Amino acid sequence: MAGPISYVSDGDEYQAGACNIGPAEIARRRRAGFVGVGAAAILAAALVVVDAPSVTRLLVALPLAAGFSGFLQARLRFCANYGWRGVRNFGDIGETQSIEEAESRATDRRRSLEIFGASALGGIAVAGLFALLPL
Repeated sequence: MAGPISYVSDGDEYQAGACNIGPAEIARRRRAGFVGVGAAAILAAALVVVDAPSVTRLLVALPLAAGFSGFLQARLRFCANYGWRGVRNFGDIGETQSIEEAESRATDRRRSLEIFGASALGGIAVAGLFALLPL
C-alpha cells in the first residue's frame, strides 16, 4: 500500500503536487507576491486617508490574497494555475508541457485548491484584522 503523498520537493524537476515550475516561473510568482502585497498596502493607506468605513477596508483582502498566493507558489515551487490546468514549466516563462498521468493531474489539482484556499483565508484574515483596527 502506498504511503501519503509528499508535498516536498528538493529539486528542479516535476513532482506531482510538489514542484511544477522552475527558476524563471518561481521568480515571476515572487514578483507577483510583492505586487499584490504592495497594492494592498497602497489601498489600505488610501482607505485610511479617506476615512473609509471598517467594512470597506475588507477590500484589501483581494490584493492581499493575490500577493499571498504569489509568495506561497514561489515558496512551494508550484504554480496553482498550472496545477489546475495539468501543465508544468521548467523552461522559459509561458512554455508549458502537459502532464499526461491522471493520478498526477489529480494530485496537482488538490495542491492547487490548497494554495487557492490558503491564499484566500490569509487575505481575509489580515483584511479582517485591518477592518477591526480603530483607525
